[in-house]
Amino acid sequence: MSGTTAVAIPEDTFDALTSKRVYKPAFSLDHAVDIMRKHRGTHFDPALLDVFFDSMDDVMMIRSQYTDSFS
Repeated sequence: MSGTTAVAIPEDTFDALTSKRVYKPAFSLDHAVDIMRKHRGTHFDPALLDVFFDSMDDVMMIRSQYTDSFS
């Protein structure tokens, strides 16, 4: 897996879990984080997941700037 792909996986998964889809409701932030932590080291590179979680304030700020895109 390329480095770019590995970096994108936590972000893409977080978006998929916390966004409403036609087939599921949006999960809460806590539920999404719990799911992702459960798969740390199996589906996610542990170091990259740690960086993602350490950047959660930035992730949420960016997400709030694009609220219409996430509804």
